[in-house]
Amino acid sequence: MKSNWKASLVHKNKSIRSVIYSIDSNSLQIALIVDERGYLLGTVTDGDIRRAILRGHSLENEITEIMNTTPTVMNPSRDKREVLAIMRKRQFNHIPIVNYEGCVVGLETIHSIVVPEARANRVVLMAGGLGSRLRPLTEDCPKPLLKVGGKPVLETTIENLIGYGLNKFTLTVNYRADMLMDYFGDGSRWGVEIDYIIEEKRMGTAGALSLLKTRPEEPFIVMNGDLLTKVNAAGLLDYHEGQKVDATMCVRDYEIQVPYGVINVDNERLVGIVEKPVYRHFVNAGIYVLSPNVLDIIPENEFYDMTTLFEDLVGRKQQASVFPIREYWLDIGRIEDYERANGEFAKVFG
Repeated sequence: MKSNWKASLVHKNKSIRSVIYSIDSNSLQIALIVDERGYLLGTVTDGDIRRAILRGHSLENEITEIMNTTPTVMNPSRDKREVLAIMRKRQFNHIPIVNYEGCVVGLETIHSIVVPEARANRVVLMAGGLGSRLRPLTEDCPKPLLKVGGKPVLETTIENLIGYGLNKFTLTVNYRADMLMDYFGDGSRWGVEIDYIIEEKRMGTAGALSLLKTRPEEPFIVMNGDLLTKVNAAGLLDYHEGQKVDATMCVRDYEIQVPYGVINVDNERLVGIVEKPVYRHFVNAGIYVLSPNVLDIIPENEFYDMTTLFEDLVGRKQQASVFPIREYWLDIGRIEDYERANGEFAKVFG
């Protein structure tokens, strides 16, 4: 069992927000909700929190509102091979270990028993942008090669994805393509396969997918190459397949506060005042999963954006879902974002 399983213990009175922090900091992707005695009351996984966010739960609500109160548990005497067999059969990533009094004494995770299983899914990384807003930093260097924490942003992204068993990458390149191809080569330095799509003209965020050398047989990830994130790629792919949809868009929770009192009017009569209200929206996070059939509607060798693709899917009555990202995520689009990334890198990725 993992020696750090105690980091997953969370008291029942904690808020959803504090449990998000706990899950992110313990790297186990689960929280075990307990009382003062350590008695297991329920579990909360990364997926539980994402579904709660989509349902509109406030992050200040108590975690007991969204926890699974009937988790599968094991006692300490069970053989690891037996635990692994149950995990695989039921597609579990975690099983709490409790004693005969129901108190937590450990936690088995799929990663503590086996190494990440290689996945056949391809990842397409969009790395051809000009990085105009980051000039002068990008005058002689493509944005994905800008160093954050001592290494290129795109290298950190690839290493994070490798940790989830992904080993097939396609980079779409245009600006300073030679520098990107020289640095990443064929991927052998990282033990993966890397090939390239060279954009001879600007093709938008989805147009280059029409130039894929081989049509993927499995759902594939498409991701902007200037993002610094710890998104759970395995969880994202599993979510997409479980939803049985054609495409999945990752979204971020974004809040806008109006700095004034908002006046509600009905037929020229004031009916209420809301002081400095906060409005929540989901915004595009620049990470997607597409099923292979989606390639059929992308025009060949033309400018075509990913947002247009999703609009076309909806217009054609095809199914698209959203996957809320709550892990670390930063779009390095401006100088201040780049400086922030360097300041946060050691804490997040160290």
